[in-house]
Amino acid sequence: MSKKIIFMGTPLFAVPILKSLYQNGYQIDAIYTQPPKKSKRGQKINKSPIQNIAESLNIDLRTPENLKNNMEEIQFIKDINADIAIVVAYGKIIPREYLDLTKKGFINIHGSILPKWRGAAPIQRSIMNLDNETGISIMKIVERLDSGPISNIYKIKLNQNENAKKISERLALLAADKILNNVSDILEGKAKFIDQDHTKATYAKMIEKIEGKINWSDMASRILGKINGLFPYPGAFFNFKGERFKVLKAEISNGSGKIGEVLNNELEIACGNDKSIKILEIQRQGKKPQKIEEFILGSEIKKGVIIQND
Repeated sequence: MSKKIIFMGTPLFAVPILKSLYQNGYQIDAIYTQPPKKSKRGQKINKSPIQNIAESLNIDLRTPENLKNNMEEIQFIKDINADIAIVVAYGKIIPREYLDLTKKGFINIHGSILPKWRGAAPIQRSIMNLDNETGISIMKIVERLDSGPISNIYKIKLNQNENAKKISERLALLAADKILNNVSDILEGKAKFIDQDHTKATYAKMIEKIEGKINWSDMASRILGKINGLFPYPGAFFNFKGERFKVLKAEISNGSGKIGEVLNNELEIACGNDKSIKILEIQRQGKKPQKIEEFILGSEIKKGVIIQND
């Protein structure tokens, strides 16, 4: 008899993992994802990437607003009598009353080397913290956030010039590969789960837009970490003459000058440690992204200008 799996996920990060399970013959009996969201003007309904996949595969889709005290969903999962639930960036806490509803529990694929960076934004926080490595942890979900025992951790090196989008793609592909053996071992009772060292836990709180504001007094490496860690959303930015400019891509250079000084007409800006940030791609508020060569043709941000930290 085929093993029954419930899959719970929402963003693009979860898509390769769902596809891997499905394409390798695992029986997905139901998929949970966040409900569709209306665009700001309410003219468009935005389905999650996982919802689009579920509909294309014609798999039973559930999009509850809430799980807590939701007897309809509890009964639905009971009726499936699933062997395991796989959770990947679902975006909702799984309440305690669900965790015993499958034979092998609820298994989470988390985008960090646990117990470091528990929480909502592990990839972004790792890049912003200038970590040398990150990875995925395959753990059993317990009541306390991201604190369950771990069966396996897989690591990758972090490159200074890779942004959160690229790292997310790398980790998703790694997880899509590694989940197959892990699920097999868990279903066959071969997996060993080891408790985390909770004294070493750090937390990756949800990103707030204001965190994207660049302080040119910071070290260039910290600024680049912010630019890369917050790409593509919400983005790192600076203000100039009342307008917001989002920095999409940059690199560290060796220019020096007053903090916030534009050192040349290639938009290289002095930072707080006698280094500089050379901006490569930028987006003016309300405009399309531009390569720096195009942007500077009509920009007032020229050599000698000081960009304040206000």
